[in-house]
Amino acid sequence: MASEYSIETEGLGRVYKLRENKKKDQPKELIALSDVNLRVRRGELFGLLGPNGAGKTTLIKILTTLLAPSTGWARVAGFDVLRETVKVRPCINMVSGGESSGYGLLTVRENLWMFTQFYGIPSALAYQRIDALLATFGLADRAKTKSSDLSTGLRQKMNIIRGLMTDPEVLFLDEPTLGLDVGASRDVRNFVRRWVDENPARTLLLTTHYMVEADELCDRVAIINKGRVLACDTPAALKRQLQKESIFNLDVSPLNGLGTAPFEALPGVRKVLHTRADGYSQVQFYLAEEAALAGVVETLTRNSIRILNLQKREPTLEDVFVTLVGRSMSDEEKNANGNPD
Repeated sequence: MASEYSIETEGLGRVYKLRENKKKDQPKELIALSDVNLRVRRGELFGLLGPNGAGKTTLIKILTTLLAPSTGWARVAGFDVLRETVKVRPCINMVSGGESSGYGLLTVRENLWMFTQFYGIPSALAYQRIDALLATFGLADRAKTKSSDLSTGLRQKMNIIRGLMTDPEVLFLDEPTLGLDVGASRDVRNFVRRWVDENPARTLLLTTHYMVEADELCDRVAIINKGRVLACDTPAALKRQLQKESIFNLDVSPLNGLGTAPFEALPGVRKVLHTRADGYSQVQFYLAEEAALAGVVETLTRNSIRILNLQKREPTLEDVFVTLVGRSMSDEEKNANGNPD
């Protein structure tokens, strides 16, 4: 009997050996993944959400048999990725955002046909799938266009079609909307969701650092940072954990060196994020209860800082990340220091 899971990992880890450095305080190895335990059900659109450098791509490379784990094990489509590589590969496909796959001198249709031949798909069936998918993605009129003449968005659509040509049991999309404009990103998201919903045997694992993308698309999301899975649940459930908190966005006159420490010391204030804008400051307050806002306002007034705008809002996945990590995803990316993803 087939497992209910398309992807399973236990104690999965990956350590990179670093080149020797003359500096004595430099580490000799980098932990890209540590003790990753995941279960992705068949028919699920599962999101791996985290900043650049969190370990998302490293995990996908292991699951697609491109990289061996240092510790633990993983199974995809019921097969061990290390011991049963030749059984895993026919069941999967992978597309990465920003990649320039294919040959520029070949047309879109020729490139897609070529990929099908690597998998031994009969030409008649291949052309049938190509034409259907080109029509679905609105690329039918570009079938005879050289891939080198496509825009970034159209080229990425071609790449996603290429990933679907084999009708994989498990599809891995690594940042599929990276670099795409709003319209192209929306088209990709709409098709990805529809592709999974059409067949309960299909499973899709999506990596992204776009909060809205994870919230809009995914049945469940695992939040990953510095190689560790910090939380895993439905987007709604993750946000519901913060419902007891009150979140306020304030636009105020410049803090002028005051910083966030005086606010974080106030009773009921759990976290404060400060961003400098053009001529003013944007401050987010995470409060244990709404009443704690009085202390915030009093501190602002005492320091002659004017409130320009105040808004209470509902929790987002970004707020979940801030609660788990202590700072925003963009701030975490700035501190990644070039660690491999």
